[in-house]
Amino acid sequence: MRAAPTILHLDMDAFYASAEQAAKPSLRGKPVVVGGLGPRGVVATASYEARRFGVHSAMPMAQARRLAPNAAYLVPRFSLYRSVSDQVMELLGRLSPLVEPLSLDEAFVDLEAGGTADDTASALAIGEQLREAIEAVTGLSGSVGLAGSKMLAKIASEEAKPDGILLIAPGTERDLLAPMPVRTLPGVGPATADHLRRAGMTTVNDLAEAGEAELVRLLGKAHGGSLHRMASGQDDRPVVAERDAKSVSVEDTFDTDLHDRVRVRSEVERLADRCVQRLRAAERSGRTVVLKVRRYDFSTLTRSETLRGPTDDPTVVREAAARLLESVDTTGGVRLLGVGVTGLADYTQEDLFAQAADERTAAGLAAAGLADRAEAGADAGTDDGRPEPGEPGPESAEQLAARRWPAGHDVRHDTHGHGWVQGSGVGRVTVRFEEPESAPGRVRTFRIDDPALRPADPLPLVRDPVDYSSWPASLPKSRSGPVSSGGESRP
Repeated sequence: MRAAPTILHLDMDAFYASAEQAAKPSLRGKPVVVGGLGPRGVVATASYEARRFGVHSAMPMAQARRLAPNAAYLVPRFSLYRSVSDQVMELLGRLSPLVEPLSLDEAFVDLEAGGTADDTASALAIGEQLREAIEAVTGLSGSVGLAGSKMLAKIASEEAKPDGILLIAPGTERDLLAPMPVRTLPGVGPATADHLRRAGMTTVNDLAEAGEAELVRLLGKAHGGSLHRMASGQDDRPVVAERDAKSVSVEDTFDTDLHDRVRVRSEVERLADRCVQRLRAAERSGRTVVLKVRRYDFSTLTRSETLRGPTDDPTVVREAAARLLESVDTTGGVRLLGVGVTGLADYTQEDLFAQAADERTAAGLAAAGLADRAEAGADAGTDDGRPEPGEPGPESAEQLAARRWPAGHDVRHDTHGHGWVQGSGVGRVTVRFEEPESAPGRVRTFRIDDPALRPADPLPLVRDPVDYSSWPASLPKSRSGPVSSGGESRP
């Protein structure tokens, strides 16, 4: 526990939904829900306008539609989110060499290690100026928490939402934590919270007063002892610049259960290829291939095979996953498939036979005319409009439209310029033509095979962002003045 609040936690506000609102002027101030749009899709992020209706992350999309039927429902655009995340992480990297990303939209920063803050006043100034820099570069808002530990900094950023900053001054930790529910503490999930509730403990203060011995009796030595220390405001975990990934994996949930064995194998091979793409993007290789199968009755099976050496060869992973599939009974139907690689390494053991086989497989796929699936719909946990190799019969116009024109994705028309898909079906696609810095645009409808209309890359959210290349040496003036210890500041 530090004597100064020099650990910063940044959490971007409703990141995916806010990015969509920034990119689409017609959606600003309106409820927006991002996630998988199929029957089994789930909410990835909901804007604050949608949250007023009770919509939240991880909620089934069908339930979200019932709560907020008039919201805009969009398929994620991960290429946009990654580019914005890169801009934010670059700003954080200018504050300190110790930046610990937790996801695309949040990270810890050790300000003391970067020499940018060493007391309450300097930490607060940096936090305020960071929020201003993020808004100037990306057009989005983020909430900042500052404290002497990671746990408290994260709690502070959550309390500061949306678009705020909260500093927990040294010596005030216990008073701040005391009235909070036990679920506030890391590692306290629904089951643990229910167990504690039955023991009469519902607040953090209850845990602190119960004593370590009682918590160890209830939860075990490791969990009970850790929980008592956190309830007392103690957390000595350092900010770690590089979190070494233990595995790389991808998975898809299907709108309808798969029964065709040929289709199941085709999906496993496609997932294996996507897994290798992520493996190579991380410049890693792996030794153990893992297959995950969730069947029609929600039973989940995992099978694994350890190779003779690390690899990032798509054919090796594909064939290993296919062998694992042979040991799984899928006759009742499959609702989810996943392929992963563990035992990661920084080098690859070449396999010339696999390389030759891969070339033959690639030639065969090219001859068959098989297309890659849309990454956005797959990452959202559904198979929104994806092509179906191995499935007999031609695609319907509605399937073709959903596959080529996912809701919310970017398009360009030869006459009307840049726009985004509002919806598609019955052989038509509806597009709103607008850009991040334009006024709300007009809506037009086209045939799904209109030669003048084509998919496009996302536009930057800010056309001419402020140059922060010299930041933090010449910081702009803060948006607001200092706040009192433990207080909150909003623009």
